[in-house]
Amino acid sequence: MPTPEASSIDSTARAHHVAAPVESAGGPELPQYSVAKVLAIWAAAAVPMALLAWVVTPVAAGGDASEGRFATVLIAALTGGLVWQAVLVLGLVAHEQRSLRWPVLRDALWLRAPSDDRGRRGGRLWWWVAVFALGFFLVQLVPTGLPEPSDRSLGAFLASTEGQEHFSGAWGLFALVVVMMTFNSFLGEELLFRGLLLPRMRGAFGRRDRMVDALLTGLYHLHQPWSMPGAVLAGALFAYPSRRFRSAWMGIAIHSTQSVVLLVVIGTLVLR
Repeated sequence: MPTPEASSIDSTARAHHVAAPVESAGGPELPQYSVAKVLAIWAAAAVPMALLAWVVTPVAAGGDASEGRFATVLIAALTGGLVWQAVLVLGLVAHEQRSLRWPVLRDALWLRAPSDDRGRRGGRLWWWVAVFALGFFLVQLVPTGLPEPSDRSLGAFLASTEGQEHFSGAWGLFALVVVMMTFNSFLGEELLFRGLLLPRMRGAFGRRDRMVDALLTGLYHLHQPWSMPGAVLAGALFAYPSRRFRSAWMGIAIHSTQSVVLLVVIGTLVLR
């Protein structure tokens, strides 16, 4: 039977849309965010990316920029936005936990091996990555019906003669893409949505936290709004196993399959 003190804490938490701290993946309890705080952190990630893509990039590239220069500036700008997300995550964890030591980060950001309610950890649970990665691949084949600007389509640029010539022997640009992909599928986007936000959203959204996390992932793509429908579906494929197995590594691994494929394609062009 709960004590009067515990009941008082739960009542106060519900009144502010914040639940009492919940257990991390085998680690210490994590505080729960209010709806307002979740949305504020989302905006702190999404708005800079939109400004970098739609305001900073055109100005920095110049009105008469070639396709190659525009693509390079856009990649650099988005990389900066993703790096900012990593800084944001570390800053929030440092404020919350008063430490950035690895054991603290590991528990605070769910950077532990997947585990289930039966007490299993790691091992065969990692095979779920392959299942959800297949779903992620299929999602990317579904047409969204939204037009994608030709000057912002990386796929179209890589398929063009100018794009292939632009990447040929461009090891510096390739290194920049590696950094962008690393922060996109791990240190920035995934660490923010599945490492920081998802473990702290149950207090505000209950069991709908995975759905809300996926929706926020899609709406975050203000820098490329044509991808929002697919990003919501992809976000669900990242959020479900991350929550189910209480491990951000699941979302990171699934998302990283896209990065690996893209880096292989671009690496092939660089070697030409």
